[in-house]
Amino acid sequence: MIKVHHLNNSRSQRILWLLEELGVPYEIVKYQRGTPVPLAPPELKAVHPLGKSPVIEDGARKIAESGAIVEYLIDTHGDGRFKPTPGTDEYWKYIEWMHFAEGSAMLPLLMALYTGMLGDAAAALKPRVDSEIANHLSYMNDALGSNGYFVGNRLTGADFMLIFVCEAAGERLAPYANLVRYRDAIHARPAYKTALEKGGPYQLMSR
Repeated sequence: MIKVHHLNNSRSQRILWLLEELGVPYEIVKYQRGTPVPLAPPELKAVHPLGKSPVIEDGARKIAESGAIVEYLIDTHGDGRFKPTPGTDEYWKYIEWMHFAEGSAMLPLLMALYTGMLGDAAAALKPRVDSEIANHLSYMNDALGSNGYFVGNRLTGADFMLIFVCEAAGERLAPYANLVRYRDAIHARPAYKTALEKGGPYQLMSR
């Protein structure tokens, strides 16, 4: 059985959702962020040298990085679901979105979180960070359009990656009607709700 090392309020929630959509049995090992600074607990260093979550164990395999985990689970347990046919135009768009989620979209959102903790000391950076977040959300909003999903108008690994961007954006998402609709539709999926029940309280704060 797959074991998921799950940290609250983290990317590991997307892994629980994917496993529910796949219908694959799994075990959750839960970890809690510290307070007042919400860092991962030191116990995760014993799981993986990076000390981060998610990490999964599937037999002798141990895999970190949520994007790699999404790819692994779809390739090994998807039976052709959630991924376009390799080599097609949809496949390369899928690859682009998979990398965009963490390679571009999440960086300014993380910078907003960290610089927000500094207050006035980070004031000079704020306009640039805000403009990059707006640029990325606008790009996603326009690309999604009236579709229900980002690739081929069907659920793919790209959606498991991009929903976290929408969630991490918090109130910043409000001006982007297509993304708000998309987020709410994903949150209404039975598998998402079940993953949330199993994973525990989930709240992301944007700044």
